[in-house]
Amino acid sequence: MVSTYLDYNLIARDMKVSLKRVSEQTIVARDTQYYKENIGNVTSVDAFLADFRLYSYAMKAYGLEDMTDSVAFMRKVLESDLSDDNSFANKLTDERYRDFATAFNFSGGVAVSQTEEQLDEIIGLYNTSILNIAETQKEETRYYNVMIDKITGVDQLLNDDRLRAYVFTAFGVDESTYSRQTIRSVLSSNSADAHSYENTVLGPQISEIEAAKAEAEAELDAGGLSEAEEAELESKIATYKKSLATLNSYLELAAAFDFGADGTATAGAAQTAANKQAINERYVYSNARVTPQAALLNKAYFEETIGTIATVDELVADTRLYDYIRTAFNLDGVTVVTATIKNILTSDPDDPTSYVNTIGKGDENYIALAKAFNFQEDGTLAAGDTAQTTEQTTLTSSRYMTRYNDEDDEADEKAISSYKTAVASMTSVDDFVKSARIYDFALAAVGLDPETESVRTIKRVLTSDLNDPKSFVYALKDERYLKLAQLFNFTTTGEIGAPALAQSETQIQETAKSYIVIKSRFGSEEDKTEAEEESKYYTAEVAKLSSLDELLADSRLWSFALEANGIDPEDVTADFLRDIFTSDLDDPDSFLNQQENSAAYISLVTSFNFDSEGKLLREARDAIATRHGLYETLDRYLHQTLEEQAGEDNAGVRLALYFERQAGSLVDAYDLLADDALAEVFRTIFSLPDEFSSMDIDQQAKFVEKNLDLEKLSDPAELKKLLARFAVLYDLENNTEIDPAVTVLSTSGSSIGISADMLFQLSQLRMGG
Repeated sequence: MVSTYLDYNLIARDMKVSLKRVSEQTIVARDTQYYKENIGNVTSVDAFLADFRLYSYAMKAYGLEDMTDSVAFMRKVLESDLSDDNSFANKLTDERYRDFATAFNFSGGVAVSQTEEQLDEIIGLYNTSILNIAETQKEETRYYNVMIDKITGVDQLLNDDRLRAYVFTAFGVDESTYSRQTIRSVLSSNSADAHSYENTVLGPQISEIEAAKAEAEAELDAGGLSEAEEAELESKIATYKKSLATLNSYLELAAAFDFGADGTATAGAAQTAANKQAINERYVYSNARVTPQAALLNKAYFEETIGTIATVDELVADTRLYDYIRTAFNLDGVTVVTATIKNILTSDPDDPTSYVNTIGKGDENYIALAKAFNFQEDGTLAAGDTAQTTEQTTLTSSRYMTRYNDEDDEADEKAISSYKTAVASMTSVDDFVKSARIYDFALAAVGLDPETESVRTIKRVLTSDLNDPKSFVYALKDERYLKLAQLFNFTTTGEIGAPALAQSETQIQETAKSYIVIKSRFGSEEDKTEAEEESKYYTAEVAKLSSLDELLADSRLWSFALEANGIDPEDVTADFLRDIFTSDLDDPDSFLNQQENSAAYISLVTSFNFDSEGKLLREARDAIATRHGLYETLDRYLHQTLEEQAGEDNAGVRLALYFERQAGSLVDAYDLLADDALAEVFRTIFSLPDEFSSMDIDQQAKFVEKNLDLEKLSDPAELKKLLARFAVLYDLENNTEIDPAVTVLSTSGSSIGISADMLFQLSQLRMGG
């Protein structure tokens, strides 16, 4: 019989070759192929347990063959919530059951409309979209002012998408429904020409609609109508008003440009300087928000106009001036009306009986406004006075520029708060489209207009299968729709599902757990504390990743993941990792599979959900085998099969191979003693009697700690020495015929230090002699 050491070394000296040899065995290859092809089709525990080939394959992979018939027990393991410390699998002392459950996804992820990271992102996008309004206004106005001077004809204007959009925004023309011929006719019209489009078409239409509107209003005022008839008339009147608004905007549009009846620019320019400035203002004011551009326009208007104001009545009659001072002095509440402002402006702040000191109760904003103007008690100015001095105007404008967007900011805060509340209770895509608080906010955040988007389109976007490149959202070829779909977790049926993450919640926990164990198992309490702190960073930040690029941009994250998988980050670069992550896992010649520790890299890569291009891989929501679990199972099955086959001829070889596979993960002596196979190897190495296992467990642990340095088991060279000793002593204990030279070496003080290759060579010489 060949010695245990020789058999073990023949296998272990090139484990990749040994595993490949096993994988090519007919039965192994057939069962593995079946598992790979069919595990992805299983969507329930019942289906998994009913397919004996799949179930038994997985049980063997995790060393649980003896429990294969315990179906009810294994069902409870598979259905365990691994995020719950009190779940069935987590409460079992044998880690094999938890490892087994981790490979599958039967408990599923937690269904949530948005994760914290998605919520933070959409709020960030919403805030950015607000900032972009101002930047867009600035850039589009610059473009318009430069290009409009080069326009010599109507068609040239309408053919420039940016110029056309600018004009349409300013005059409220719907880009999606406009008639080019109508707009061309409007722009080529002239009010002074009796035969122009506005006089022959628009004018009569306006007159006809105004007459119909007046008739409907009179009929409504007359009364005696049923509710249905009143509702019908009110609807008609609303339609008339909308039509009149459109036609009047066409008249304003015609007046804003100087095109002749043939569509060419008269006097060589499409617009006068005054008209260009007017359209700039219309464009800026078309947005409901008071942007920086709008604020500057308001400031300029105030400073240009205030010098012409001679009475309080003139001031409050000018809506722009009135709104300006209300904003500047923080007096835009609903209780502040025109009379309030007039009373303040005609009040003497130094008179204790004045309005600001009695009714206003000395309100600082009331007093500040009164002091900012020079009106007398009758609302007029004294001879030689102006409404404001230069200093007062500067102060007023400064206050305005500080406060002009306070109302919008307050509305934004309210919108964000309202969105958070609404989205937390959302359970379906129907809830999304029915809630204006959610729908308007989300679409605005990604740059879509809630007023013009089709609800049907948005529903199809949100229920698109992001795993399928042929799904609806990708057919639109618009990043805004894709971003919207990625920000929510709807299933293809419109329900709320589990989020797609760079790592699943369970995998994040497993990675963090492995890191803490590796960094602290032979360290101090301080090492453990530091590891736990680092894991908090990892847990929080890895959930925010949406691509491989983002992972590789944060060396703190990928170093953490490497160490959690037993890889030294000092030997790795970001470029090397990119090659690893983009390798074909199933190609034996790929970059990853050419690495000496390819198994560790496969574990790393499959623990993340990135595809070969580095994009977030959204695994099928109903798939029960995780990608990491699949490759982990395949790898464990090969190791288990290799060890079992080796054990058929020599149980000592199986024990040695198993010890070598598990040794690096041992945390303490109790881990070793809890595993019968590992404990047997230990007892053999130290020639301990069977009675040793009957001792108090704490006493056994003390013996292990005294005689075996578990930290050295992570060193391949030290582990080989230890297993060489085991192999020889195992043969001696089991009366196996072995090479006498090996026996002598193994029992001497230097035996553990002899190299594995030397022992192998001695055995070869013995066999050849």
